[in-house]
Amino acid sequence: MSALNQTWLHFALAFGIGLLIGSERERHKGSGATRGAAGVRTFALAALVGALGNYLQSELLLATIAAGTVLLSALAYKRTAVEDPGLTSEFAVLATVLLGALSMRDPPLAVGLGVITTILLASRKVLHAGLRDLLSEQEAHDALVFLATALVALPLAPDRAIGPFRAFNPRKILELVVLVMAMGSASYIALRASGSRLGLALAGFLGGFVSSTATIGTMGQRAKSDPDLASAAASAAVLSNAATVLQMVIVLVVTNLDTCRALAKPMLLSGIAVVGYALTLLVHSSRTQSTHGPSPGRAFDLKLAILFAAGVSGILFFCAFLNQTYGNRGLLLGAVLSGLADTHATAISIASLVSAGKLTPHDAALPILLGFTANTLTKVVVAFTAGSARFALQLLPGLMALVLAAFMGMWWSSL
Repeated sequence: MSALNQTWLHFALAFGIGLLIGSERERHKGSGATRGAAGVRTFALAALVGALGNYLQSELLLATIAAGTVLLSALAYKRTAVEDPGLTSEFAVLATVLLGALSMRDPPLAVGLGVITTILLASRKVLHAGLRDLLSEQEAHDALVFLATALVALPLAPDRAIGPFRAFNPRKILELVVLVMAMGSASYIALRASGSRLGLALAGFLGGFVSSTATIGTMGQRAKSDPDLASAAASAAVLSNAATVLQMVIVLVVTNLDTCRALAKPMLLSGIAVVGYALTLLVHSSRTQSTHGPSPGRAFDLKLAILFAAGVSGILFFCAFLNQTYGNRGLLLGAVLSGLADTHATAISIASLVSAGKLTPHDAALPILLGFTANTLTKVVVAFTAGSARFALQLLPGLMALVLAAFMGMWWSSL
């Protein structure tokens, strides 16, 4: 394509962006003395003016165009501020000018941002209704905390090994905080959206992403308070371990992909075993639906996410110290002790040692599975402590199948 034809194409794209955004704004322009100042023609011209300012390669001209757009938008806003105090159209005009300029330099990016801008403008009713009616004040606060952590704090965190034994990576640790918050939020949103329609099974599976041990305790308490729900609650508790397996895969992918490959067969067989047993319990359960939907609350607990990251940091140091002092024998002991508290923290710690070149993926498999086993023992204790004997005895075969399948997968990998 010749340079002349390419230039015309860029101007055409700028014009199209202006028409796209302007068409959406024309629908909300209104009529009469209080109608909006900018419609489809104004937006198309704004995009062309921005493109022309960039084409002439004059930064001063482009800055003047942007300043003039702001001034004209301010005058238009002054006329309609009483009836419509919003600034959406005024900012949309400025965005259109800048997108027109961008189309001369990076057309695909300009078109993509133009489409996103139009979708955002067209989603006014959905966004306003969702924020006012669907989100509580606490939920909105949690969303802001999550966005600030994921979009501001995480990019600024240094991505390098620091501290004693070079066992700490600030970026990886903060990624874990964001991961815990994201999984908790996803589970919470799904529960709020589905209510009690999908019953205890869905609640147990989603709760496993936050804490399978806590979910087992909750289901045990429900089974104790309502014995008719023992089988359904046990099935939900077993399904929480399916979430544990899936979460294990996710955190290993994030931490070290080679370690995840080494544990692919153990995790696959564990997942199949636990889901199969949970479905068996569901078939024989007399009631599978919860009678009460979840009420608004917190999407995640920031303190728990931070404590989780702090625990991982401590375990990283502990495992690195044992590995440095006692070799693999000390590493196995550290994996078992830390796994009693949290199997994912153990897996992350061991996988981080692989990333640091202190272990091979093959050597990392056994300590991770030992931590996995130790955490399962904790769940057995919680099941008998929090729930009824019937609940715990129904859950126990599923937990045993979870561990045995994992070690069978390890044996399979060694063949």
